[in-house]
Amino acid sequence: MSEHTVESGSTKRLERSRSDRMVAGVCGGLARYFDIHPAFYRVGFVVLTLLGGAGLLIYLAAALVIPEEGKTDSIAAEALRERREKPWQLIGLGLVAVAVAVLLSRATLWPRGDAAWILVLLAGAVVLWTQRRAGGARPRVLRGLAIAAVVVVVLALAAAAAVATAFHVDVGNGIGTRTYVPSAAADVHRDYKLGIGHLGLDLSNVRLPRGETDVDARVGIGDLVVTVPDDAAVRVKGDAQVGAVDVFDRHADGHNAGLTVGATGHRVLVLHVRAGLGQVTVQRAVR
Repeated sequence: MSEHTVESGSTKRLERSRSDRMVAGVCGGLARYFDIHPAFYRVGFVVLTLLGGAGLLIYLAAALVIPEEGKTDSIAAEALRERREKPWQLIGLGLVAVAVAVLLSRATLWPRGDAAWILVLLAGAVVLWTQRRAGGARPRVLRGLAIAAVVVVVLALAAAAAVATAFHVDVGNGIGTRTYVPSAAADVHRDYKLGIGHLGLDLSNVRLPRGETDVDARVGIGDLVVTVPDDAAVRVKGDAQVGAVDVFDRHADGHNAGLTVGATGHRVLVLHVRAGLGQVTVQRAVR
């Protein structure tokens, strides 16, 4: 009588880690499943959370659908019972559903946070695609690399979105170099705005009307230079969230740098000039 022992390879499961966890073990489980350091996922969740809560929603969803280490079913066992061994399709579908719902409910795009939802949508689509294409013979490393690549892109663009949000940059106001040279008071606008780049406003040829002429100029990231008539009475409030402000012969720099210059007269130019990140300069024209 002889005995034959047959060893069968066990399927690697995505589980929430019990030993490597800070909250629910989601990042630790992802790290072990894809052989990527858990800090990679933790940073991603934090960045997306700072961009309006996406990271928190995704993390909570993952905590619900991914079973805890050593357990057969997840918290959402009834919904995931048939797919508990391969939950990525449902996770990808959930990402797509959440992103689409948010995008449909919000009309604005970058940099007010909605771009992050587009990235989540793309990430979910890639996850679904890799799962649909993945067969038994497809190396697991390719799937891991595809998802890791999406996470890298998400983190890079999310970081750019975070900077843009912090400095109130609206790329809808334009990117590049813009120079305005009005020749008369009627040509002077109330507002001048630029998202990223160099904004120049030359008022040296403008004869101011009686009273006050208000002008607001703002650049999100970059340089703002305003040239005023050499003999004009100019009242200035200039500030930079991070950067430097130069008004005539006065200078300020650093975080929340600001200068205020007062003036009175029958014809007064009132300037409010601002930069999120960059340089603000107000100078007099040279005859």
